[in-house]
Amino acid sequence: MSELLKGLPTNWGRWGDHDEIGGLNFLTPDEVERGLSSVKKHTPFTLSVVINHPQGDPLWPGRSVPMKLMTLDKGHYIAGKAQPFPGGLEYADDYLCMFPQGTTHFDALGHPWYDDRLYNGYDPHTTIGGLSIASVLPLGIRSASGPAVLLDIARFRRKRSLERAETFGLSDLLDCAKQEKITIEKHDILLLRTGWLSTFYDNGPEAFYAQPFIEPGLTFSRELVQWFHEMEIPLLATDTIGNETTLEPNTGIAIPLHGALIRNLGVIFNEIVWLETLADDCAIDGQYRFFYTAAPLKISRGTGAPVNPIVLK
Repeated sequence: MSELLKGLPTNWGRWGDHDEIGGLNFLTPDEVERGLSSVKKHTPFTLSVVINHPQGDPLWPGRSVPMKLMTLDKGHYIAGKAQPFPGGLEYADDYLCMFPQGTTHFDALGHPWYDDRLYNGYDPHTTIGGLSIASVLPLGIRSASGPAVLLDIARFRRKRSLERAETFGLSDLLDCAKQEKITIEKHDILLLRTGWLSTFYDNGPEAFYAQPFIEPGLTFSRELVQWFHEMEIPLLATDTIGNETTLEPNTGIAIPLHGALIRNLGVIFNEIVWLETLADDCAIDGQYRFFYTAAPLKISRGTGAPVNPIVLK
């Protein structure tokens, strides 16, 4: 990967030697105000997928699906294994065991690395036993709030969903924005819809994970990375598990944008985002610009955390 990304820009040191929030630094109060100014009908959209869905949960291959157990329910009272509170109140309780990145989530800036350096030049030995620096906690404390645009690549290509391993690049982003009659501005949060996540629920996990597992999505180019740097994009959100096509088609290198954007530029990755309802509404009213806000769970030393982003149109 280092050879592929050689000579590309970084934001290391841009916000000091101890920065842990990367692109969120671009989301100043002025940018929050700009995002809020785009709200027209005050309609909220939540963008997380359902955890413990009856059809299963989409997540990176090799991670196990969330496990939810009832620890207390009416059956315990019927069996005499639980007693009501004084006055007669009863309640139900449950337990959830899951990968923090096993649902809609933010990646911590210390999550991926190459050449033995994390974002901002931090040493990857700081990940041993938990991320002591560049964890998801600072992202949860800061939050991501600001102006956002939806680029509906699937509709742009007149498809319900992109095909397995189908890619798109910078020219597609710009052409899609032109078709939607919007201009991507500096510090805009980017939401990219491929339709891919909907195929998990439409066709089932077996078809979704058919081998080779290669997601469609944004693919690496030097021009794309340079554009992200010049536009100072703070956050990238997509309806795919990896936020980019799984393998760069020209080299076979896996997820190089994790290196070029997260590790080098500090772009926050919001993955496994549900965009179908929002996209349908945007197609009806033609409004593809809105306010986005999200804060991941504050997990100490975490590599990532669940999040339920909210869009206001």
